[in-house]
Amino acid sequence: MTDRKIKALKPKDKPYKVSDFDGLYVNVTLGGSRLWRFKFRYEGKEGLLSFGRYPAISLQDARKMRDEARSLLAKGVNPSTKKAEEKAIAAGKAENSFNKFADLFVEKARKEGRADVTINKMRWLLDDARADFGEMPISEITPRIVLKTLRKREKLEQYETAKRMRSRIGGVFRYAVASGQADNDPTFALKDALIRPTVTHRAAITDEETLTQFLKALEGYGGRRMTVIALRLLMLFALRPSELRKARWEEFDFKEHVFNVPAERMKMRRPHAVPLTATALELLKELKDLTGWGDLLFPAQTSAHKPMSENTLNQALRRMGFGPDEATSHGFRSTFSTFANESGLWNPDAIEAYSSRQDTNSVRRAYNRSQYWEERVRIAEWWSQKLAVMTNG
Repeated sequence: MTDRKIKALKPKDKPYKVSDFDGLYVNVTLGGSRLWRFKFRYEGKEGLLSFGRYPAISLQDARKMRDEARSLLAKGVNPSTKKAEEKAIAAGKAENSFNKFADLFVEKARKEGRADVTINKMRWLLDDARADFGEMPISEITPRIVLKTLRKREKLEQYETAKRMRSRIGGVFRYAVASGQADNDPTFALKDALIRPTVTHRAAITDEETLTQFLKALEGYGGRRMTVIALRLLMLFALRPSELRKARWEEFDFKEHVFNVPAERMKMRRPHAVPLTATALELLKELKDLTGWGDLLFPAQTSAHKPMSENTLNQALRRMGFGPDEATSHGFRSTFSTFANESGLWNPDAIEAYSSRQDTNSVRRAYNRSQYWEERVRIAEWWSQKLAVMTNG
């Protein structure tokens, strides 16, 4: 038999066979498919193996598979049983593979209410691991195997990415350990093996002279009014940019003077309440005339259903003359924290609660939310007035 002869085989009114030799033949179906079959005898009984479809399995490949089956028969091994065992082993490996536990780990995070952006980033951080050892049984993956994957990022000088990847991969292993399918987390041994990234803090204005300059520049900013209001509210509320940019009108209780930020938008996945001062209410009233027709306070220019980007806020800072090493939208939380702590007027725990910084003690955290609300209201008024004095002084 030759490739030319196999290609010339056409379907007939019923299936038929065309032999090669030594038990190997092509079965031509009614639909014209050409399927490799190997007929043999084992312990006096006839057996049949399927090798796949031509041309995906070439003539050379089929003959090699037949010879391997003949070799097993010579050793007293039934090739059909051997193939079934190999399939079972492969299925077992897939059942306990890194990929399986990575999927379960991500699904667990989703059920815990993690934001979509967090879930997507988690998947991205696991992509390299999936590509390199995703199909391996999780119990067989060693620190050396994981390190080889992380080193690829280090070669690109992506040290922070490598660090975060190690953490997420470790989460998958710890999930598998808890499930009884792995004995340990190999990433623990790699803690000191990676290059530590240089910590760069987001630039923030922390002195009164620069803050006064910024507030005056903001007051005279010639860009979109919505952007100015966003920056002013960001300073007043001491929120993370995403927590304000994605705000919806329904989250504001104008009767009680409270902005209720839902848990899914907060970094620590817990709801956060923001006191609304008279200044904040004035800005919101002005903003209502600009964007009150929609659900979002700060819709993007391209779509009313998408919030403005953080880049919009940072670009406004650049146009006002404040470079990325001087001010960022994310840095305004540090600005508030610095001035509030240096004032000596407020309980440090109340300051932390105001800017939604997480207390690691759950009992104390609950206490802070309730006990410090009235102080947080006073802090809001103090901060609002201080910014007004610097703006108009």
